[in-house]
Amino acid sequence: MGSHAQPKQWIMNAFAMFTPGHLSPGLWKHPEDRARNYEDLSYWVDLAKALEAGKFHGLFLADHLGIYDVYQGLGNSAPALESGAQFPLADPFLIISAMAAATQSLSFAVTASTTYENPYALARRFSTLDHITKGRVGWNIVTSYLHSAAKAYGLDEEIPHDERYARAEEYMSVVYNLLEGSWKDDALLRDPKTGIYSDPEKVRRIEHEGKYFKVAATQQTHPSKQRTPFILQAGASSAGKAFAAKHSEAMFLPGMEPASVKKLADEIRAQAVESGRSADSIKLLVGILVIVDETDEKAQKKYDELRSYANLEGTAALFGGWTGHDLSKYGEDDDFRFSGSGAIQSMVNTWSATVPGTEGVKWTRRRVLQELAVGGAHARAIGSPETVADILQNWIDVAGIDGFNLAYAISPGTFEDMAKYLFPVLRKRGVFWTDYENEGASMRETFLADGKGPQLREDHPGRKFRWVD
Repeated sequence: MGSHAQPKQWIMNAFAMFTPGHLSPGLWKHPEDRARNYEDLSYWVDLAKALEAGKFHGLFLADHLGIYDVYQGLGNSAPALESGAQFPLADPFLIISAMAAATQSLSFAVTASTTYENPYALARRFSTLDHITKGRVGWNIVTSYLHSAAKAYGLDEEIPHDERYARAEEYMSVVYNLLEGSWKDDALLRDPKTGIYSDPEKVRRIEHEGKYFKVAATQQTHPSKQRTPFILQAGASSAGKAFAAKHSEAMFLPGMEPASVKKLADEIRAQAVESGRSADSIKLLVGILVIVDETDEKAQKKYDELRSYANLEGTAALFGGWTGHDLSKYGEDDDFRFSGSGAIQSMVNTWSATVPGTEGVKWTRRRVLQELAVGGAHARAIGSPETVADILQNWIDVAGIDGFNLAYAISPGTFEDMAKYLFPVLRKRGVFWTDYENEGASMRETFLADGKGPQLREDHPGRKFRWVD
């Protein structure tokens, strides 16, 4: 142990959704859960304050634009509605201003779709939010995949997968052009002596005409602190990985087992280098559910108690939405280790290898749903602060990731437990900050922590759209 190198500082990011039941359907019935009153703005403001008090890096708000209606026959939305499984679901953009007003340093990532949003309107909305939050906003880019969303937006069927990414590529050119290329840095004068607000010589209309979009517009807002919001992405398809390696600054990696996630992490970093970026220009995060208490026994008891509130039909609705597989088509006693689709079998094999007490278990439909019911298709870390810290350290060491996207069972309780029990141990180990590096730093500065300011890095493709002499 001759080296005294500073240990890697982890990113700890909270994961939620503007809905009563995010990844744990039925947990809204728990007496301590406040997410069931998802429409109450005071809940969101209190959550943001609690996260900032705990020094979480940010709050990531997932979103989708339809309803999960695959389970029990395509078009059947009853299981999602009865259980509150990501439905009702409101527009996450609209709560960020209030949360930002109640905090100084917490960042906010929000999901928006390149398939259904207009790029000109979205560039304006993100620039507005970036101004209002003083640079604490990020964009989780999705291309959307739900059949119900396609129908809602007037299409007979979804746009094919790879075409959605081709469209997203062009979409980014439009957004970068607007946010980076329409205004010069010093175009806004606000000069009462001359009476000139903006210098017309330093503001221009951008022109774009491509396969999918035609835009001739002046960006409606002057440059914000970050100009382009911090860019996040998730996606494990080859088109998704190529897109993320080119554009994203943080990426959520799927996977429930560190060794397989390491392969993906290495691949993404190699692709980033191929596209002219540095290997460490993308922060890689893994989703995980942490249930922590003073001792292993108390934490396990807490997890068992939380699981007693779970709604398995709602879990099946989520699973159908995520995978397109209708679990009602399988028999009650089928062993999914052998009869499920490839994706299900690989999930079950991971559980068999990593979940204690499941050796020789028959993976029936009910057993699979119980495993997914609290925290969804994420890895879990259940135990005392030391136990959980060891599990997370193993993820960092083996998978080579930069931190975690932290799911909740109940909100804000799950997050408050982490701040109370886990974070002091992480601080003692030197892997988690005691406070925000700079109060009021932008999301890009908070997450990249490279001292290079709030705007896109020089090796990012969006930079080439910047209007400079």
